Amino acid sequence: MQKVAPPAPAATRPLWVVILCAGLIVGIAMGIRQVMGLYLTPMTKDLGIGREPFSTAMAMANLVWGLGAVFAGIVADRYGAGRVVVGGTVATMAGMYMMYAAQSGFDLLMSGVLLGIGVSGTGVTSLVGAVARAAPPDKRTSAIASLGMASGIGGFVAFPYTHLLMEFYGWQASLLMLLATTALVLPLAWTLAGKPNAGSGMVDTQSLGGAFVEAFTHPSYLLLTIGFFVCGFHVAFYSVHLPGFVADHGLDASVGVIALTMVGLANLVGTYIAGQSGRFIEKRRGLSLIYFGRCFVFLGLLFLPITPAVVIGLSILLGLLWLSTVPLTSGLVAVFFGTRWMTMLFGVVFLSHQLGSFSGLWLAGYLYDATKSYDMMWWVSIALGLFAAAIHWPIKERPVARLELLEAKPA
Repeated sequence: MQKVAPPAPAATRPLWVVILCAGLIVGIAMGIRQVMGLYLTPMTKDLGIGREPFSTAMAMANLVWGLGAVFAGIVADRYGAGRVVVGGTVATMAGMYMMYAAQSGFDLLMSGVLLGIGVSGTGVTSLVGAVARAAPPDKRTSAIASLGMASGIGGFVAFPYTHLLMEFYGWQASLLMLLATTALVLPLAWTLAGKPNAGSGMVDTQSLGGAFVEAFTHPSYLLLTIGFFVCGFHVAFYSVHLPGFVADHGLDASVGVIALTMVGLANLVGTYIAGQSGRFIEKRRGLSLIYFGRCFVFLGLLFLPITPAVVIGLSILLGLLWLSTVPLTSGLVAVFFGTRWMTMLFGVVFLSHQLGSFSGLWLAGYLYDATKSYDMMWWVSIALGLFAAAIHWPIKERPVARLELLEAKPA
């Protein structure tokens, strides 16, 4: 069933404006999220706690992000992304202040909850639907890829920016400065205000409940959701614990900063390639290759000598495979179900990603405190990478029957 969509303010804005503003929001939000690992060593040392409480707080942030992404997606799909961005920005600022004032592991846990709520409203997941609806189908994957590239640029800038703030002003004062930086997102939210429409003059009138039922009875969607768990496990573990891994091998802290910065830089190339790859290779196969490729990076960290060149070189390789999963995964959601409930449905997939993040962060902290080594975590990451490569292969890349009938009907 279909009907003529009423005009919405957001739909009148050119695609480049939507991509630019959404990209700036994502760049700031995701860049700040990615630098939290830099605080692991100084915070745990000054507060006199082990790595597990900090790791658990960051794990909680990722879990809340995943849960919040589903609800943020519902609001964004119904009322527009602008108000979601504002709420997320305020929550992020509150979380940073709580982290600044933390005196215990419990305080860190509460800051993690607020940071998770914040990024659920300002990260890629909350804006993927707005960008997808603004773009025509033939440009949709590359438009979504621009958000992943913006996240990479954010990390590329945020790591040296935060490192310098910590060096000159200390870790506590640097958090207040990051809080002020986050406030720059607020005026950008206006450009994404307004109820969304399909952008084509026709809209799918499927209900929220119908969308859930359809998604959870769709085998390929379930495989995609399970596979994205592994992406979250890999990314969260590496980004938070690499500085500690570097320190354990007697390398200077700057090596971790440079390595994670290079992850962000290489991510620009990898995400761009992924955004264009849909023209030449099925998205499901691209995802399988990405997860398989990550296994070689983790093997390198197990068997190669840990030197600055090795860590930075392997980080560049991993960066090529970092957020390149996002345009392919979200693009498959759009292929399956269209864009009506895309933000929410990708939010469900992303919840699995964040369950993976929570698992990776908690397990890394637990195993490290138990063994004083990350070796077991590298092996677990390799096993999960092989599992993800296998589980994406049988995905069927085509729309559901309902969507095919809808698109076949005349306007």
